[in-house]
Amino acid sequence: MTAEQVVEDSPQARRREQRGWYFYDWANSAFNSTVLTVFLGPYLTTIAETAAQGRPYVDVLGFDVRPSAYYSFVVGTAAILQIILMPVAGALADHTGRKKELMGLFAYIGAGATICFWFLSGDRYLLGGALFVIANLGFAAAFVIYNSFLPEISTADERDKVSARGWGFGYLGGGILLAINLALFLGHDALGVSKGDAVRICLSSAGVWWAGFTVIPMLRLRNRRALAAGAESAGQAVAGTFRQLGRTIVELRRYPLTLGFLVAYLIYNDGVQTVISFSATYADKELGLSQTVQIAAILMVQFVAFGGALLLGRLAASYGAKRVVLGALVGWTAVVAVAYFLPRGSALPFFALGFAIAIVMGGTQALSRSLFSHVIPAGKEAEYYSLYEISDKGSTFLGSFTLALALQLTDSYRLGIISLVIFFVLGFVLLAAVNLPRAIREAGNTVPERI
Repeated sequence: MTAEQVVEDSPQARRREQRGWYFYDWANSAFNSTVLTVFLGPYLTTIAETAAQGRPYVDVLGFDVRPSAYYSFVVGTAAILQIILMPVAGALADHTGRKKELMGLFAYIGAGATICFWFLSGDRYLLGGALFVIANLGFAAAFVIYNSFLPEISTADERDKVSARGWGFGYLGGGILLAINLALFLGHDALGVSKGDAVRICLSSAGVWWAGFTVIPMLRLRNRRALAAGAESAGQAVAGTFRQLGRTIVELRRYPLTLGFLVAYLIYNDGVQTVISFSATYADKELGLSQTVQIAAILMVQFVAFGGALLLGRLAASYGAKRVVLGALVGWTAVVAVAYFLPRGSALPFFALGFAIAIVMGGTQALSRSLFSHVIPAGKEAEYYSLYEISDKGSTFLGSFTLALALQLTDSYRLGIISLVIFFVLGFVLLAAVNLPRAIREAGNTVPERI
């Protein structure tokens, strides 16, 4: 090892990279909070309704699609394409060693498409759908590679803290921009801005925020296994990427405990994502709460989740990440059970439940990410994190189906929400059954002092 390498891998150099890494969570969370959570769905639906001009359908690549279903159609299409792209992006990053460059490429493709939401007006529903798919694909591919830096920029004993800080930093950044955008949207008349222009400014601002703050991780992060310049042609790199991806999928059978962790994560994260996505509908349809209350709750959750991620990260340092995640799953079970009994028309209990969700939400996601980093073989980080993210995306199908089935059979939102308990109970059992120290050793990694 050269003196230069010693300096690069020193604790000071790691901390510098870690601080840069946090800023990508800060950057891309604007897309989650402003675009996905609040503004795009209702606005794109309105654009499709305008294009329909009173007709029951709009044309989407030769298919008749109801305007009310158009956004869901686009989200589903993007999810399928993400599942195809993410493992390819991960394999390409690991095969070429150009992780930083590829992360930047995908991030700026996604941010550029998000900035172009400014042009989404009138009846341009197809433009909106195309921009969303491009932005979502860029977001997913860049996030896979971003996650894969975690085991490279932190030691085994640092990862829970680093992952929790990154996740918390993301909630804080996304929350700050969302607060600014909601102030613009709610006060657009006083500012002399039309409602449509206010929404387009908010959507585009997420792309500007994402692109601007991505500069920081691009300056701080380093490649570790870059190939020599000119070692491969583009065609050879692509062919090698697909060969490596095939080997990784076959190789996963050698790591049954890693696969077991992925299955457990798929199950309990399914519950997490479904509760998050269903909470606004539950507040509206079952609890009868106003949009103002819902917006205030969204903002509160963003900022409280920042503290929740840091809190659970600290608890993991004392009790081990697995124990803390298991405890959080007990908390999720309690949250869903209490949600069943919330009184209609009362905002305070809903805020209290939102506060509890925020505490366990960030920590569950952050510590799951750091736990997974221990059970993947070195040199395959991006590929394995692509499988991890596929578990994340794929889980939304299971949760949505379970919820839809419960509503179909009972026509009760309260029974629908309580049906999600099964995901947290089953996820708890499956995660508890995974022998993490053995999984870490089988992956060729060092078992941290607390796991």
